[in-house]
Amino acid sequence: MAGQVIPAHPLALDSNRKLDERRQRALTRYYLAAGAGGIAVGVHTTQFAIHKPEIGLLKPVLELASETVDRFHPPSAAPIIKIAGIVGETSRAVAEARLARDLGYHIGLVSLAGLKASATAQLVDHLKAVAEVLPIMGFYLQPAVGGRRLEYRFWREVMEIDNMVAIKIAPFGRYETLDVIRAVHDSGRAQDVALYTGNDDHIVLDLLSRYRFEQGKGGYTILRMVGGLLGHWAFWTRRAVELLDRIQKLHQADHPIPPTWLELANQITDANAAVFDAAHQFAGCIPGIHEILRRQGLLAGCWTLNADETLSPGQMEAIDRIYRLYPHLNDDAFVREHIDEWLR
Repeated sequence: MAGQVIPAHPLALDSNRKLDERRQRALTRYYLAAGAGGIAVGVHTTQFAIHKPEIGLLKPVLELASETVDRFHPPSAAPIIKIAGIVGETSRAVAEARLARDLGYHIGLVSLAGLKASATAQLVDHLKAVAEVLPIMGFYLQPAVGGRRLEYRFWREVMEIDNMVAIKIAPFGRYETLDVIRAVHDSGRAQDVALYTGNDDHIVLDLLSRYRFEQGKGGYTILRMVGGLLGHWAFWTRRAVELLDRIQKLHQADHPIPPTWLELANQITDANAAVFDAAHQFAGCIPGIHEILRRQGLLAGCWTLNADETLSPGQMEAIDRIYRLYPHLNDDAFVREHIDEWLR
């Protein structure tokens, strides 16, 4: 999989907390117009609650995104990667994979958050079962939002699954990130499995970093993260596309990293802290993303399926601050130019 910008797709709701199809479609059109290479739907940013049968939104939301891509993405352009979030115990996860496949999705991003008591062998068997239905993207979700610790041994074993095509590395930790990269290298399948950052607190440095493994007799192998599947890229997506393009060109030219990149890395992390509500252990993460999209006019409000999930105290002021300090990070002008078209 070539490196792409893949936004984690939010859920557009109206004031009654019902699906707002018009704005849901507009979000997908925004990502296409911004130059994203894929979308991820039914993931944490979409709200895992849509997977609950009593909510009844999984199929409608997956279907709407897939149909919108097929309708509005030019056939002559590079294909858009459609990724569906997969959750639950094995029989449910397999059923969700079949649904995603039938709706035109290419890859399943498999969350293990609901399998906290399962041993490594059980987790591997779970992923194998899903991979028999749909190619899978491994997922290291940070514990603060429901993930679990996944050690080197787990990642080394899942690399034996033939239909594992990518990994989203999102533990929000350096040690854990290195565990995954080392396992991929040691498996000998680094050329087959694309590494994607999901570390919204470390985006630029993840994409700039190269991981060197000595091979003996002076030889070595370089691994790197080729793209990102990020909630942070659900907003200001045009800037994300420009960012990844510049980083890819920097790698191709093999130039030293200019100090300005390190400044930009810290600015983006500072912005992420405000939007994701790091001060309150990410309690306002999804409402924070919604607030940016609301300011741009893409969403009508910050509503989530859980009425108690709102912006945290001081979070609005934190978002005001990063808007004021880093105007070069937003793509508001791009959205203003096209939003009427997307909302038709």
